[in-house]
Amino acid sequence: MKAGRPLLALVAAGLALGAAAQSGKDNIANLKQMKVSGTDLNIPSIPQEGKNADAIRSNLKRIKLPPGFKIDLYAVVPDARHMAVAPSTNMLFVGTRKTTVWAVTDRNGAGAATEVKAFAPSLNFKVPNGVCWTKDGFLVVAEHNRILNFPAAEFFYEGPDVAVIEVVAQGNLIPVEEESYNHGARVCRVGDDGKLYVSLGQPHNVPPAGKVDLYSKLGIGGVLRMDPFDGSKREVFARGIRNSVGMDFNPKDKTLWFTDNQTDGLGDTVPPGELNRVTAVGQHFGYPYWNGKFKVAGSAAAADLKDMKEPPNTVPPQLEFPAHQAQLGMTFYSGKQFPAKYQGGMFIAAHGSWNSTKATGALINFVPVNADGSAGKAEIFAEGWLDSETGTYRGRPVDVAPMKDGSILISDDYAGAIYRVTYSN
Repeated sequence: MKAGRPLLALVAAGLALGAAAQSGKDNIANLKQMKVSGTDLNIPSIPQEGKNADAIRSNLKRIKLPPGFKIDLYAVVPDARHMAVAPSTNMLFVGTRKTTVWAVTDRNGAGAATEVKAFAPSLNFKVPNGVCWTKDGFLVVAEHNRILNFPAAEFFYEGPDVAVIEVVAQGNLIPVEEESYNHGARVCRVGDDGKLYVSLGQPHNVPPAGKVDLYSKLGIGGVLRMDPFDGSKREVFARGIRNSVGMDFNPKDKTLWFTDNQTDGLGDTVPPGELNRVTAVGQHFGYPYWNGKFKVAGSAAAADLKDMKEPPNTVPPQLEFPAHQAQLGMTFYSGKQFPAKYQGGMFIAAHGSWNSTKATGALINFVPVNADGSAGKAEIFAEGWLDSETGTYRGRPVDVAPMKDGSILISDDYAGAIYRVTYSN
């Protein structure tokens, strides 16, 4: 365990936090009291070999990378979304848009997973997409409408019952009446300030006029900041965002960067996707008035916003991406394995969107960072998951995560896999 708050004190604090147990199989009340749930101690694992794994490896032969780079199958992980690489062991935790958080372990250190199984299956997770670490090794899981914190998750994940702290109780992240099946996948990061940052997507394609002010006040369509252990000191860190499903801090200047997906229903070429940079608390990034340099308010997708006034001092995106590529997870690369060109830049996963007459996306972008801290020109780093001849997806990248050895991992919720990219000259 890394230096930080004493484990036992934090667990005790978590136990003191109120909230009744959820209905159904959720056992959070028992776990908060360090009691057993009665869940089967034997947790099934996902097969890592066989026809499915072989087919995924075969598809990876189509992937185009710059010279010297190689991509391999790291793990078979159903519905794999955002990833959190463990700070002290050869494992990672992987969120999904369903009901499972996966614990992925490389027990022999050979550069591929040897075991994939559900983490804390005694809990009833609901869209546990976002996973991230505190500075002292606590795993945060951001669900659709709840946030949990797991002390020493990488050391106490073998059984179904784990120590848990309820940071934000079920139904208290957003008002229950604002829950939607649309844009409910959260992402999270912990900053150098020790605070937890969580994105909240808009429940609509474009929020109706009557909801704009409410959402801005609550931080829906924004980024919240709070204490990662008890949810206190909660504030809206950034506003004017449609649906950010990727964020990371630049380790050099500590600014928060995030991707933002574009409005649907306006055609194949507009609006653009966005890459944004937060340089001060409370900045507004334009939505739903702007999407990049495209005015959404009053458009065919938002006719009821025709009289909306432009929010003052809106911050334009650092970069605009082609429409409907759906850039999601991102990471700054601080490793040394890749050539100098990539060090300090960003890798960004483009998932691809449903809202285009011709399939697009399914690639990895690289974006360098200029000397002044701004974004350089984006380029395609990896592609080939989209079959150009048939227009069929063979994979849809979601997130990118750095490994301790300088390689990177790419998650793919369509293929149900995690890939590892390495470099050798």
